[in-house]
Amino acid sequence: MKNETLRTLIFWFQEKRYLILTLLVGTILYWMPYPESISSEGYRTLILAIMVIMLIVFEPIPLPAVAMFVPVLEVLFQISNPTEVANSFINDSVFFIMGSLMMGVAIVNQGLDTRIALVIIKFTGNQVKYISSGFMTISAILSSFIGEHTVVAMMLPVAITLIKNISIQKNIPNLTALLLFSIAYGCTIGGIGTPSGGARNALMLSYLKSIPENGISLSYFEWILFAYPMVIIRIFFASWLLRVAFIPELKYLDTPIRKLKVKVGHKGNISNKELLAIIIFCVTFLGWVLLNERIGIGIIALFGAFLYLATGLVSWNTISRNTNWGIIFLFASAISLGAQMKNHGTAVWISDSFINMFQFLINQFDFFPYVISTFFTMLLSNIISSSATVAVLGPIMLNMSGDPLLMGMTTAISSAFGYFSAVASPACMIIYSTGMIKMIDFLKAGWRIGLMSIIVLFLIIKLYWPFLVNYIEL
Repeated sequence: MKNETLRTLIFWFQEKRYLILTLLVGTILYWMPYPESISSEGYRTLILAIMVIMLIVFEPIPLPAVAMFVPVLEVLFQISNPTEVANSFINDSVFFIMGSLMMGVAIVNQGLDTRIALVIIKFTGNQVKYISSGFMTISAILSSFIGEHTVVAMMLPVAITLIKNISIQKNIPNLTALLLFSIAYGCTIGGIGTPSGGARNALMLSYLKSIPENGISLSYFEWILFAYPMVIIRIFFASWLLRVAFIPELKYLDTPIRKLKVKVGHKGNISNKELLAIIIFCVTFLGWVLLNERIGIGIIALFGAFLYLATGLVSWNTISRNTNWGIIFLFASAISLGAQMKNHGTAVWISDSFINMFQFLINQFDFFPYVISTFFTMLLSNIISSSATVAVLGPIMLNMSGDPLLMGMTTAISSAFGYFSAVASPACMIIYSTGMIKMIDFLKAGWRIGLMSIIVLFLIIKLYWPFLVNYIEL
């Protein structure tokens, strides 16, 4: 009996060694002397962020459990009181994730995903490399104008339909990851293309305008001239790099596509219910495009989910059973942690410390401020949201040496390099919610896409932007 208990304990410690390590690191940091340059709440928030990153990377416990861990420690560490912590979880973006996942369930329930998948395949053909490239290109172009939230909510059911048609015959983890990451990374890549592609872009435009004495105003088209070459180049390379990271088990999807055609053919013409489902999605889509500033994308998404339920197109039991509630809670906890980092000065303290560390190099090398901006913005945007990253780092980076316009564009673009974790962006969060990919997959693909994005950005800064500035009057 004793030997069995001992073996059980040893096995538990082996399985939970990274959880124990995380708690040990957090405890040591908590009881160590705090730096005088940051508040106690800010430093404890930093400790919590370190612990959360360790738990996300090593995944010794389920990610929804990590989400529960965040508010508990926010209160126990006396970072904030229970009421403020609870309020920090209520956010329009959280409502969007919730509403869009529920809408996705309703769309799949009506079978619209199969019809949309067939339309896309008519353009891409049956080769996997063209299908994945098509998914990425469509996602990137759409997310340039209407935001990644909307696009990933629309494209995900289509990819899942293809995956399910294929996986009936064969286990396809690589092909699954390839299609899902093509959507998520396509949305992330396209989000910097225009000012309407994300809140980070509009925020940077306002920062550029507010520069004392010589504020810089960029028009919608001028932003496109600066940013869209990054989108086009990265679509090509990212599509290829994803196929390198996840070598697909199949090169052609002849059989699955034939089955898809048969399945759609048996349905016949679009039914009244399917037509109503399309109308509801179009109404919601128009709301996202036209009313997001006034109402918020989250409220609009919830209204769309309400319409699907109210019209009887989907039952609550179906939505409750097929919606990943844990991932919604995880996204809310990431937003809460980001808010605490911003409110208590943690993010500013980290950035100031980082910049002071490299001040000598910043003064010596003209290009080094852009290197600092790129790497540090990318690092922070994988911990908190891209909008929060730009909100915190934007004024700091604009005041560093370097051309303010180019520094601002560098910061805005590199804030979209959220490739390394599921919590880095809503698009990554939503594809992770399917349960079809693992956290390690983000690192497997992310370092390749991240490195490529950095190289392309540096080349754009050095070769293209100076040429462009000479021909644009700002």
